[in-house]
Amino acid sequence: MEKKNHNSKKQEVKKIQKSPMNKMGAKVDKKAKKTKTIKTKNLLIGMIGAFLVFILLLLRLAFLQFIQGAELKESANRQQGTDRIISAKRGNIYDSTGKLLAASATVDTVSINPSKIKTENKEKVAKAFSTIFELDYNEMLEKVNSEKDLETIIKKVEKDKIDELKEWMKTNKTSAGINIDEDVKRYYPYGNLASSLIGFCDTDNIGQEGLELKWNQVLSGTAGKIISIEDARRGLIPDHNESYVPAENGSNITLTLDANIQTIAEKYLKQACIENDCKSGGNVIIMNPTSGDILAMATYPDYDLNSPREPNATLAPTWNTLSETEQLNALYKMWRNKAVSDTYEPGSTFKVITAAVRIRRKHCKNRYHK
Repeated sequence: MEKKNHNSKKQEVKKIQKSPMNKMGAKVDKKAKKTKTIKTKNLLIGMIGAFLVFILLLLRLAFLQFIQGAELKESANRQQGTDRIISAKRGNIYDSTGKLLAASATVDTVSINPSKIKTENKEKVAKAFSTIFELDYNEMLEKVNSEKDLETIIKKVEKDKIDELKEWMKTNKTSAGINIDEDVKRYYPYGNLASSLIGFCDTDNIGQEGLELKWNQVLSGTAGKIISIEDARRGLIPDHNESYVPAENGSNITLTLDANIQTIAEKYLKQACIENDCKSGGNVIIMNPTSGDILAMATYPDYDLNSPREPNATLAPTWNTLSETEQLNALYKMWRNKAVSDTYEPGSTFKVITAAVRIRRKHCKNRYHK
């Protein structure tokens, strides 16, 4: 009986092992193992891919940092850096007694960074410039909408106009993109005195005529600048690279000219030219016979050094009838220092040469040799 029961249990175990459910479990187990293997492989491939990408990024970073670093830094500085020029003060010109003949006064120059001005404020800013400085509105609007980094609005502005602009900026709460930089303007306290000798400067304080041109390198000095870094919105970034290069002012020069003697010479030269109806004007040179110093060098007609591009009293009556070319030629003629640039008959001064020749050839009487 027991043997029979044991055989029946064996048969039942064999039936269970051969049952479909048991076979299905074995298949599921194999499939799970295969899926796990695939996932492991995918994870490994992903990790290898990420590692390769990381290596490539690291190599690219090293290339940008160590090989192209200097070039990229220079390019960034060009794009983000802004240079604001600080004008050097031009040296003064004095006469032999210490009188100031030419000097530089402190004024201001107004410029803008168009990209910093908000779009809704552009027309308002252009209108303010046009009204305060009496400039053309359309021209100002064009500058305000310009794509340039920097546009100059007006140079050499007096304090009263700058105060008016500052008041407008305060009232309208608009200051971004508007620059007011200290500048210098050349002026001549005595106006017409020694005009053809002293000469004048242009709006950039560069000598154009006379001593201002001749001694320009000595008088002009060296301009300075402020170098700063801006972000993408053109806001200033406090940075250790921001630097200030101070301007070096020009040197003063002192002439042998005596302003008192120059004034007297010009007064009587003008009187003589008018009385004798001298169409070409005239000139006078006064020298110290002992040292050869030039005490006065007068030319008539003269002009106002503070407004050299305006016609003088001689040119004014016919000025509007002249063409642009004729006006320019007339100004050049007005500025010319005839005492040193024009040729003229030597007159009595040549008698010394005649006398020297006669003495050398012994055609003079003995008394001239005593």
